[in-house]
Amino acid sequence: MSLTRRDFARTSAITGAGIALAGSVGVLATAPNALASTETDAAHPDDAPAQGHDHGPSTVGYGPLEPDPKGILALPAGFSYRIITYSGKTRLESGEFTPSNHDGTSTFEGPRGTTLLVNNHELAGPRAKWTYPVPLTEGLVYDPAAAGGCTVVEVRRDHVAEWVGIAGTSTNCAGGNTPWGTWLTCEETEDKAGQNGMTKDHGYVFEVDPADHRANRAPEPIKALGRYAHEAVVVDPKRGHLFLTEDAAGPNGLLYRWTPPAGFRHGRGKLRTLADDAGVLQAFKCFDSGGRFVDDLSRATRTGTVYGVDWVDVPDRDARQVSTRKQFGEGQITRARKLEGMWWGDGGVYVVSSYARAESPVRHDGQVWFYDPRRRTLTLKVLIGVNPDPAKDGAFDGPDNITVSPYGGLVIAEDGEGVQHLFGATDSGRTYPIARNELNIGTEQEPEYSEFTGVTFSPDGRTLYANIQTPGIMVAITGPWKRQKKQ
Repeated sequence: MSLTRRDFARTSAITGAGIALAGSVGVLATAPNALASTETDAAHPDDAPAQGHDHGPSTVGYGPLEPDPKGILALPAGFSYRIITYSGKTRLESGEFTPSNHDGTSTFEGPRGTTLLVNNHELAGPRAKWTYPVPLTEGLVYDPAAAGGCTVVEVRRDHVAEWVGIAGTSTNCAGGNTPWGTWLTCEETEDKAGQNGMTKDHGYVFEVDPADHRANRAPEPIKALGRYAHEAVVVDPKRGHLFLTEDAAGPNGLLYRWTPPAGFRHGRGKLRTLADDAGVLQAFKCFDSGGRFVDDLSRATRTGTVYGVDWVDVPDRDARQVSTRKQFGEGQITRARKLEGMWWGDGGVYVVSSYARAESPVRHDGQVWFYDPRRRTLTLKVLIGVNPDPAKDGAFDGPDNITVSPYGGLVIAEDGEGVQHLFGATDSGRTYPIARNELNIGTEQEPEYSEFTGVTFSPDGRTLYANIQTPGIMVAITGPWKRQKKQ
């Protein structure tokens, strides 16, 4: 049943839309797990004060970051890191070098106290473009022309092993884990067979089982979830819906929801058994508390903004002639630029829009939204104004991959301009730095630092894993983690 605009307007009049407190860091008082944001209207960034994003008092977070003598990862005092995989240096069990361009990652409990991770490798186009593509392991290849895929990493206290989980896929970006212990890897591309050197159609989601090699043989796409520039996916463990983001422009991408067919029961390998047209794939459509249609999420210029959400069927989910996001006319759906990472937590879905520029109605340097499936509402938790000086350390911009922290709030991987961080946020909205990428892949005159990706905690919550995408390094961060106080 659709949530009508009239119903939402009436409900909003009763409950209100949340309050953002004043200050250099806004705090959404009514929202648990709210993130820090400026209290400045993002519609007028030129009139705003410098966006330094005050990290709050010293009691929040873990203190200042200390430079790394090895030039890789700056961390707070008391913390340390261990390199787990390093493209071109560490090797797979089969002998090849670890593939490059690490992206979305998740952890799983492994046998005998080990931790298993599935690591996407965002390698686009033909294999000849890349020095370290994902090896074409027999039986695990979808398209032999494609360079991307996933590796599975097993971490023991004194040993690391890595092997191919799937190969021959393209541009494997954020993805997402499932309640039944598998990984859904997402292709951020729309290449068809015959385009860009590909021999099969791409732009799909594939399932990878970290614990069962045999389950990954003869990989096939889950076409029921649609073909488009997939970014991330999460599973609603109660209702069985899958939510998916699209990282695309011209026009901006969409947030999707897939509803399983009647009688379908999720489980290991079950998604692969679905017919190509199984279930219903829909795109979101938002309206404000006054019942007015919202064309783009960048319209929201205050934390605490709440939109009602309806869902509109996608006419041709396999996009045989027209991209899914282009199948809708003006006023039919809501769009957003750079829809990126997602994570299930607190009974709903955290969704990131990394930035908005000239292609969007309003500019910003990052939003994090929370979709409540029970209320069918979307609430703005984070709003980062345009960063005037990305090269200066201290400011955060371009949120991308996210995870819910066992110590409260969220941990966010930055994919902005200039300096790159992992940063956290308390339940009350204070941000604090966790790590800074110090590996300069540019020059001394024009330094360049790759984005962080794949941020995720170990099953026991003691280790934070993350990747430096280029050249492709997975690190395990340990230290005196603590519950972050609400302030």
